[in-house]
Amino acid sequence: MSLRLSLALEPGGCVMPPEGRIAVFAPRAGVDLSALPKERLLILQRVRPDFEAFEAAGFACLPEVADLPAQERFAAAVVFLPRAKAEARQLLAQAEAVTTGPVLVDGAKTDGIDSVLKALRKLTETSAPVSKAHGKIFWFQGGNNVLNDWLPAEGSKVEGFVTAPGVFSADGIDPASRLLAECLPEKLGRRVADLGAGWGYLAAQILTRAGVEHLHLVEADHVALGCARQNVVDARAQFHWADARKWQAPEQVNTVVMNPPFHAGRSAEPELGQAFISAAASMLVASGHLWMVANRHLPYETLLGERFAAVNEVAGDNRFKVLHAQRPRRAKG
Repeated sequence: MSLRLSLALEPGGCVMPPEGRIAVFAPRAGVDLSALPKERLLILQRVRPDFEAFEAAGFACLPEVADLPAQERFAAAVVFLPRAKAEARQLLAQAEAVTTGPVLVDGAKTDGIDSVLKALRKLTETSAPVSKAHGKIFWFQGGNNVLNDWLPAEGSKVEGFVTAPGVFSADGIDPASRLLAECLPEKLGRRVADLGAGWGYLAAQILTRAGVEHLHLVEADHVALGCARQNVVDARAQFHWADARKWQAPEQVNTVVMNPPFHAGRSAEPELGQAFISAAASMLVASGHLWMVANRHLPYETLLGERFAAVNEVAGDNRFKVLHAQRPRRAKG
């Protein structure tokens, strides 16, 4: 939270080096970074909509630490703690490794800031935390290589697939995606789009279907898309780091397959999945098909009925439903 950052940088708090670049890890769109010198900041943001928001605001941006020059070092860093524990530890280890000065760590209690502070105190000296707005911020000295064990092992696989900390379903195949894959027909058409492709499980199943010539994997998480590139090694696959709600297909597709997200942070937002449905309808040919899976309680059928001529639930259980929609109606206006 920007208020905690401002308090941490007040006189008597964290002393920022007067020169040198400052890396800001995983800030969400809308966070106020005005307490820091904008011209010295580099935003490291893997999620495309947030990346685009900072880029549009004039910040220097990169998706990941891996995109930095090998010898790049920063005078200071700020880490906005993500929810996933493994991802949080990875970001902190990366920040510590590329920073010669202070590393500030900001997070809400619900994001595990207290457990992170406790764990770090066992490994290095930390400041006293500044508490505000149901969260804390504290700092420690970078460049001592005390967090190397927090980096994930390279080349680790789950059920034969490469995943990474923080990606959706990092610990195994998502059961909803598995159910959807089992329901896909033998023929999907020549051109297929996988919206919200994640680390590529559904894409790998799509490419086993007869007649597929082009498959577009559209994913907003840069890290997940990097995993997909390793999991889907096929010349027919094209990878797009993009917000599926706004992505424009190079040509209309025969079929869209998707397991759309429905959470923003901790809050359920069915509007995300509804935006995916509208995007799918817009990119399909007139005779096109949409195959999607969703949690049982999500209210997608009304919009599907408005945007498609035929909609059927083809499989499901008490948790999930697989929906098949055909022949998109063009949006009015």
